Amino acid sequence: MKMMFKKLLPVAITGAFMLGATAANAQITKYGKDLTDEERAQISAMVPGAPEPKDDEFVHIPPTMEDLEASDLHPKMKEAIRRGHDLFVNTQQLRGKNVFNNMNCASCHIGEGRLPYAGPVWPAAVDLPAYRGKNGHVNSLEERIVGCFTYSMNGLPPEYGSDDMLALSLYHQWLATGVPMFPKDKLYGRGFPRLADPEQAPDAVRGKAAYQANCAICHGEDGAGKKEGDKVIFPALWGDDSYNWGAGIARVYTLASFTRHNMPLGQPNSLSIQDAWDIAQYVNTKERPQDPRYTGDIKETREMYLDTFHKHSMYGTEFEGKILGDHDNVGHKDFLKPEILRSRDFTGGKKAE
Repeated sequence: MKMMFKKLLPVAITGAFMLGATAANAQITKYGKDLTDEERAQISAMVPGAPEPKDDEFVHIPPTMEDLEASDLHPKMKEAIRRGHDLFVNTQQLRGKNVFNNMNCASCHIGEGRLPYAGPVWPAAVDLPAYRGKNGHVNSLEERIVGCFTYSMNGLPPEYGSDDMLALSLYHQWLATGVPMFPKDKLYGRGFPRLADPEQAPDAVRGKAAYQANCAICHGEDGAGKKEGDKVIFPALWGDDSYNWGAGIARVYTLASFTRHNMPLGQPNSLSIQDAWDIAQYVNTKERPQDPRYTGDIKETREMYLDTFHKHSMYGTEFEGKILGDHDNVGHKDFLKPEILRSRDFTGGKKAE
């Protein structure tokens, strides 16, 4: 594959935080110890300021859409992958059907889901099915996508096996081209790696000042984001147009990592660790739509999901004299929990011994 390099240029497309022209046209799939100087330069350009790959880390930089067009895949495969990519970066086209806020998949998984330290989605294609503590059973790739629609997009997920679900799943799997199933090694830049603890406990007052200085220019002082007509330029960070209380990024440590490694747009890793934690604390003390797992009692719901999730969120805690999440607001949708969410059982009807 011919190696090409493009200038790093931050752009906002269809409401996604994404780096449109990331560094290269070259896929990388190897251990850190085997990287060439050119490949290290490529990775550094993609994620300025991020830690360099360690020798024993498995490094995968997925193929690009240009690589797809140059490949010898069947035209119908290319068509399906293009559809998955289109849905991923512009999930707002499903607004009112599957999406009920101003988020896209690429709002959290920046750079088309390809970038290290920006929630790259290809690991899901090689790690799943796997057990997930959040819902207490083995999850498939489609089920993880269902979760993103349910929580991050406060929506109604596409049906299992539907055309849109297949396209999104295939896009994830294609990004993982060349990666072995169930890799045992540490994956470079996976997810949103937890930051070091800040010197001071995260503080919403400091976070508000840091937010106004670094985030409000794009997301607004009211957290409502920015739209031009019906087109989302920057997504909302709280309120009915944002993620609900069950979204992964409602956890303070997850939002802190996302903020540090990816924000402000085009200036990753420029904020201090303290500022990233403080901003996350501030944003996640703002109200948003109800957790779809809500039982009708805020205390009961927090306790039910405390160990697996809410011990890291502000949900059900008191802030400025109010209990966060103590309401029946479901945002722009007219239901709480999508019927597609379900438990699973692999005992064959037998109790586990």
